[in-house]
Amino acid sequence: MKNKITGRSAFLALLKDEGITHLFGNPGTTELPIMHALKDHPDLTYVMAMQESLVVAIADGYSRASGKLVACNVHVAPGLGNAMGSLYNAQFTGTPMILTAGQQEQGHGLMEPVLYGPLVRMAEPLVKWAVEVTRLEDLPRVVRRAAKVATTPPTGPVFISLPGDILNSEAGIDLGRSTRIDARTKPSDDALRAFAARLLKAERPVIVTMDEVVKSDALKEAAELAELLGAAAYQSSTPYGSHFLSDSPSFVGTLARVQKAARDTLAPSDLLIALGGDPLRMSVHSEVDALPDGLGIVQVGLADWEIAKNYGAEIALKAELKETLRALIPVLKELGGTTLASRARQRLAELAPKNWTARRAALIEQISKSAGRTPIDPDFLVLQMVEAMPDHAILVDEGLTSSRQITALRPHRDRYGYHGLASGGIGWGLPASVGVSIANSDRPVVCFSGDGSAMYSIQALWTAAHHKLPLNVVIANNGGYRIIKQRLLAFHGDDNYVGMDFVDPPVDFAGIAKALGCEAIRVSDPRELKAALASAFGRPGTKLIEVMVDGKV
Repeated sequence: MKNKITGRSAFLALLKDEGITHLFGNPGTTELPIMHALKDHPDLTYVMAMQESLVVAIADGYSRASGKLVACNVHVAPGLGNAMGSLYNAQFTGTPMILTAGQQEQGHGLMEPVLYGPLVRMAEPLVKWAVEVTRLEDLPRVVRRAAKVATTPPTGPVFISLPGDILNSEAGIDLGRSTRIDARTKPSDDALRAFAARLLKAERPVIVTMDEVVKSDALKEAAELAELLGAAAYQSSTPYGSHFLSDSPSFVGTLARVQKAARDTLAPSDLLIALGGDPLRMSVHSEVDALPDGLGIVQVGLADWEIAKNYGAEIALKAELKETLRALIPVLKELGGTTLASRARQRLAELAPKNWTARRAALIEQISKSAGRTPIDPDFLVLQMVEAMPDHAILVDEGLTSSRQITALRPHRDRYGYHGLASGGIGWGLPASVGVSIANSDRPVVCFSGDGSAMYSIQALWTAAHHKLPLNVVIANNGGYRIIKQRLLAFHGDDNYVGMDFVDPPVDFAGIAKALGCEAIRVSDPRELKAALASAFGRPGTKLIEVMVDGKV
């Protein structure tokens, strides 16, 4: 006879057995069974955020900073609706996430009560799998399957609707066991040799890396490949993570998310080696194609939808990056011999004056000329922030226009040291940094945000203050949506910026932060900037540093 257990307690026990240590949520009436059961699971930390979009963004940040499966719970149809923007972000980055929502009791939902909605249909476009539990006996199978689906590459969020009668009922059920699919595959020997032969045939190969380098922990191997070939290496045009080791002599920087600029960068090359997903994801339409005519592509990755999605590949391998590169590098050395080594030395010597390290030195010299400007130059703010950050700090970036030089100044040295906005859906950065900090309690976290982005999710500061996180939020206050002003002027020749300013009245970010329980300061004098940042970064607790920057277009 199986021991009887309530659905609510079984749900939490299943999450814990799947490796969940934190449940991120915002409770409502239909979630009260879960809140009731938490007292029987004191080893599961509940993290409350003050709106459902923040709940999902905090969980997303936690997962991106740890590589772990996460779970979050929102409140019925409006709560799921609130969470959709953040769920879109999580889908974009392939975050392994179990998102649940309380649902009205079966039968009662047929009456369409207040807050009711078809949760599964609402979630389906943005998740790998969506399901509603209809029998308590099926709950273990549903949760186990959800965890397996979320964590199997290509990873991504899943959704479970939890009716109240399922959570409140009791039965003798078997909780089953957890399953993880080992996807560390590598190509066949024949495929590896063909791939290596194609790389060796290229006279001017270029490498473009994406987020699978982070997910598979292949930073070291990607750099080794680039240096072995003497190939220039770039992050893709959406560089939302530590996608390449900045100090490598092969690393040049980030491809522009502008078609003509990307095309001009790639034009001298005769082979594009794509490590991961879409190497040329753009934002705004252009008549110019980002891929130069005649440039061949070879590609490796597990996200088969992304492989050759927009541009055909001569060789496409569905395989895990780390395992593939580990197997490929010895084959390259064997086939390339001394000729490869000699050619790589020559190529790296040619790259030396224009690689990331050389460009950074020139950029610092250029930015330093604006040290005395008032209002503060945004690039100067970024330089001072980067120089004030402890070496082991983690940077979360949603500065948009103000952060244009961040990846050119802050080196990527570990897979979890940098997290940037990926999908373009703003408001992610501040709550994500809360999740990043919870996942890395031994590392200080700096969140760099624009003022427009911060206003989407400013109440996430309360969660950070409540948990006493070592989090520093730097807000570049330029008084409006500068990126939209730039694009209105560039694309339409119009400088009538309707609905793009918040200056009448101005937003007092330092005041908001204090009201939410954080230490806060405002800096408007560039001479005080570095000392103020270094002092804040060196103290415990959650702090907001509002920096008044130049907002001119």
